[in-house]
Amino acid sequence: MNLERSVNILTRLIEFPTVSADSNLDLIDYAGELLEDLGARTELTYDAAGNKANLFATLGPEADGGFILSGHTDVVPVEGQPWTVDPFKATASGDRVYGRGACDMKAFIACALAMAPKFDQSDLVKPVHFAFSFDEEVGCLGAPLMLEKLAARGVRPSVCIIGEPTDMGVIEGHKGCYEYHTVFTGLEGHCSVPDRGVNAVQYAVQFISKLMEVAEELKGRAPADSPFDPPYSTIQTGRIHGGIARNVIARHCEVDWEMRPVNREDANYALERIRRFAEEELAPAMRAGHADASIFTEVIGEVAGLVPVPESEAIRIARELTGNDTSVVSFGTEAGLFQEMGISTVVCGPGSINQAHKPDEYVSGEQLQRCMEMLDGLIPKLCR
Repeated sequence: MNLERSVNILTRLIEFPTVSADSNLDLIDYAGELLEDLGARTELTYDAAGNKANLFATLGPEADGGFILSGHTDVVPVEGQPWTVDPFKATASGDRVYGRGACDMKAFIACALAMAPKFDQSDLVKPVHFAFSFDEEVGCLGAPLMLEKLAARGVRPSVCIIGEPTDMGVIEGHKGCYEYHTVFTGLEGHCSVPDRGVNAVQYAVQFISKLMEVAEELKGRAPADSPFDPPYSTIQTGRIHGGIARNVIARHCEVDWEMRPVNREDANYALERIRRFAEEELAPAMRAGHADASIFTEVIGEVAGLVPVPESEAIRIARELTGNDTSVVSFGTEAGLFQEMGISTVVCGPGSINQAHKPDEYVSGEQLQRCMEMLDGLIPKLCR
């Protein structure tokens, strides 16, 4: 297996600064060309602006079954982090390759692309698919567009491997990830007469207090056999921004918050409690002071978790090829989206989540080698 090829491809992938706020089209073009040169059938799905794309490519016969090798192409920002190397120029040191996205998750994409020629040279009786998405880091916005297209075409793979950094551990489950942006619009005025305005910041604080109250309630709903840490669904507020000065009644306030449900029932329960509070208590109180006052919540993303299942072809294969037992993780991935399509799905990839999103992010050559060995082990299963 050509470890050097995977390192060379990873080096090139890191050079594409695919921060979620920016385009990923150069990387997608590069990956697409590598696969098309082997005769792969490729399909792109774009965001509304046409600045980002998902790539779905297939080697082998047009048939049901086979495997999807999936990874997201976007990376998180580097601003404000104390990097000691250029984050968008791969730096090799010892057994490690440093750079933004090195483990999260361009390493897996590099391994999949490095293995593609061997897939192509094999006598495949089942297809191998490459699914590279955009905007996973900001709410899994890209993958649903790709999966919708696949469903419409009747593409029915059997197994999906999501190559997030797990140290090549076999992940059978993780919580969902629901992300929201709530905007409060009140009425500005002089702070000396607060009753003549509607303070958006103060109503936003009440909203956050309700989020905290519901979060406490969710602790008591933890399933007795929950494998997660913590075992219950969580809610947290990540950002609040509002007002223009201490002596001006705040007209505008924004709250970014998220929930990590262990199951859909918890998500439905929490969202209904929060919705009723906003619509039946906060909004009427705001409108009593100003008829045009409002609360609006934008859904950034509602991504289902990966649900552990008793019988899983993906888990069985990943355990067989890696020799590792199963576990669960607290971070989210696109795995639940594939599972909801009826595809047996597992999360397993090179690198450690402990390096993800940090300065001097890296992946080791040992991890790349283990990933290449796993992918190589798929070939006999595709040729039977």
